This record gives sequence, C-alpha cells and structure tokens, in this order.
Amino acid sequence: MAGMDLATLEALKRGHPGWRLLAADHAPMIVGFLHAAFLLPNERAMPQQALAARLDDWLHRLRERGGVDAYPRSAAQYLDTWADDAHGWLRKYYPPDGDEPWFDLTSSTEKAIDWLASLKPRQFVGTESRLRTVFDLLRQMAEGTELDPSTRIAELEKRRDEIDAEIRDIRDGNVSVMDPAQVRDRFQQMASTARGLLSDFREVEQNFRDLDRAVRERIATWEGSKGALLDAIFGERDAIRDSDQGASFRAFWDLLMSPERQDELSRLLGKVFALPAVHELESDRRLLRVHYDWLEAGDVAQRTVARVSAQLRRYLDDQAWLENRRIMQIIRQIEHHAIALRNEPLEGFGAELDDPAPTVDLPFERPLFKPPHKPYLDAQVVTHGEEDIPADALFDQVHVDKAELRSRIRAMLSTRAQVSLADVVAAHPLEHGVAELVAYMGLASDDSRALIDDDRKQTFRWHDAVRGARQATLPLVVFTR
Repeated sequence: MAGMDLATLEALKRGHPGWRLLAADHAPMIVGFLHAAFLLPNERAMPQQALAARLDDWLHRLRERGGVDAYPRSAAQYLDTWADDAHGWLRKYYPPDGDEPWFDLTSSTEKAIDWLASLKPRQFVGTESRLRTVFDLLRQMAEGTELDPSTRIAELEKRRDEIDAEIRDIRDGNVSVMDPAQVRDRFQQMASTARGLLSDFREVEQNFRDLDRAVRERIATWEGSKGALLDAIFGERDAIRDSDQGASFRAFWDLLMSPERQDELSRLLGKVFALPAVHELESDRRLLRVHYDWLEAGDVAQRTVARVSAQLRRYLDDQAWLENRRIMQIIRQIEHHAIALRNEPLEGFGAELDDPAPTVDLPFERPLFKPPHKPYLDAQVVTHGEEDIPADALFDQVHVDKAELRSRIRAMLSTRAQVSLADVVAAHPLEHGVAELVAYMGLASDDSRALIDDDRKQTFRWHDAVRGARQATLPLVVFTR
C-alpha cells in the first residue's frame, strides 16, 4: 500500500491518537465505554456531568468484577486525561451558550473503534452486491465521461431495451424476486455505508474545526494588514470547500435537505426492515432513522463553519474598534497641544489665518422666498350624529394564535427530527389563510434552528369562504429540534 513505509508508520505510532488508543494499557475499558457512550446511541457530544455519571457506572461494574484497585482514578480524571493533547481521544470544549464543558469523540478515535469492530466474525459475508456496486460505479464513470453522443445514446438504448424486456417478463407473470441471501447481502452493505457516512461527517467536522483553530491562532499572532490575513484565511477555507471532499459534502447535503428525498428514505427503510430476511439478521433498529442522524451530524459540521465566519467577524469588529480608538487618541493629542499653545506668540510665521478652514457660500443654497401660510379657522359647533353606521367590521377581525402554531410544531417535532412547513400545514390545514402563513414565517425567522431556503419554493392552497380557492408560494421552511 502506498505511503506505508517505515518512516510513515513510525510517525503514525508517535502521533496518531488511534494508534495510541490501541496501544493503551486500559484499551478494552476505554474502547468499550466510548463505543457505548457515543457510537452505539450516535451521540455527537455530551456534557461533562452526564458523561462522567455514565463513566462512574461503567467503572463501578468493572470494579465489581476486577477489584476496587482495577481502575483507581475518578471518572472526571479519566475524561480529562483522554481529552488532553497527549492522548487526543476526546475533544473537550465549551459551547457558546454555557459554562459546562462538553466532550466529543475525535475522528481518529472513531476510526480505531471501527477497525476493532471489523475484526469481529460476521454471521454472513456477502460478495455479490459489492461486485454489482463495482460494476455500477465503473459504468457510471465510463458513461459519465463519454463525449461521443452516439455512444451515450447507444448505451441508453441498450438500458432501455433491458428495462422493456423486464417489463414484458413481469406482464407475462415471470416476476424475479431476490432470495434471502441476496437481501441480507445488500442490507449489510447498506448498513455499513450508512454508518460510514456518520464517521465521514465527524472527519469533515474535524477538518473545519482544525481550520477554526488555525484561524484563531493566526489572528492572535497576526501583525500584518487585515486584507492579507483575510486573503490567507479565505484561501484555506476555499481550499477545503472546493476540494473533492468539500464538493462531495455539499452535493450530499443538498440532496439530503430535500423533503422528497427524506420521505423516500423513510418509506424505503420501513419497507426493507419489514422483510423477513432482514429480521433474521437482528439488525440495529436505529438505522430506521439514520437519515435524521445524518442531518444532525451535518448540522454540527455547518455550525463549525459558522464559527469560522463568526471569528472573522469578531476580528474585524475588534480591528475597527482599535483603529477608531487610535484616531480618537490622535485627535485628543492635537486638541491638548493646541490648548497648550493658544497663548504662545506665533513666531516665525509670515502670515496669520483668520479661520482654520475656508468658508464656502453658494448662492443656490439659499432657499427661495415663500410667503407664510395663514390658516383659515372656521369655528363650528360639533353636533351629535344620528347616522347609524354598521360596526361589524370592527369585530370581524382575524387573530392568529402564535402559541397554538408553536405547539403544533413542537408536537410534530417530538416524533421527528425535522418537519417542513408543508408537513405542518398538511397535518393542520390553514384556518386564516395568508395571515396564518405569515405567522408561521415569523416563528421560523425567530427560531435559530429553523431553516428558510429562498432558492426553493413551496405552494400552499386553501379555500376562503369569500374568495374561494386561494394559493400562496413561499420559500422552503424547515423546523428542526
């Protein structure tokens, strides 16, 4: 394998956290706990108090079996050791809105744990689906890079003929169904790929976190101009964004954010888990909501990118404040110096200035004469009116209860990680038309976890008692937990 020379392996042994974890004295205890605390329930991060409590229970069970002196240190000490620079198995950080530290699993640790999990013997080892995947990928690359239109049309026609032949067989009653072995083979490959995506998200997040840390260090030690610093930082950010990994992440995120794709994933996962062959595998039921786990992991990576932008904005604000302060100091020094010299004779000057600046009077700046307006006052006695004016319009007002709308959204989010505005309206039809849609948009704009995508639209239809059928087109709104 390329890159596996002696120097590279020695460098990995000295500096890679995953290698240090495998070589640790208490590696089984550490790996078992981190897998149970983070990877098994798919927890992206945990507060220190909750994680320490879980580790206390874990150590208590181990000490009952191996003796009190088996693991003599406290849970908090173990967590701090695992998160220091010498180990690097956990990341300890403080969230922006709290003073309690949180812990997150590093991508290197997750790779090491995944490698250990791959050593376990599997009940079923399938090869057919992977071979088909190899053929499909090769076919996609070959056809996707073909420039000759006739060749591409020939391939499409060949595929169309195969589909037509399959349709004819089904109409003739020849329906081919996968056997249980083929189903289990493909399910295991799907599950492995789905879990691998979660691991990839953690590595993408780590890359952006490294960029955030480099930005902070560079800002703290920067002595040049703001333009040069911003050019260097945005160059690194663009390099990550425009890399193969960044482009693939953006394409994946755009695909996953589609409500249609999410509904399709939920439907397909439910249908596959109902198959008897999948039941026999005793598969992890959390895979039923793996696409919501992808959304949560991707949102964490997006927030890491946002922190880089916030750090740059804070740097620019600080620099502007320092520059303004320096200007005010110079002005104050000039004023103090002028006051100190105001009674001193002006020796050595050949002329005196009447004013420190020229006075410019432009004739056209003078306003034209305008005679004053004399108001005419007509004194009249106000009499009591006798006209009977209907006041129904004062009471025929529409009131939209935002608290009720907010409770509807929370009720739907209790069972789902995210819902679109279209889902909410489908479950609770509009009663007040446009006013109710505007209230939903107001709730979304006030919610920092809601997403408003102006590039994508949703159309809502309802029936008005006066105007009949009505419709409105709004940006895509997605509420998340």
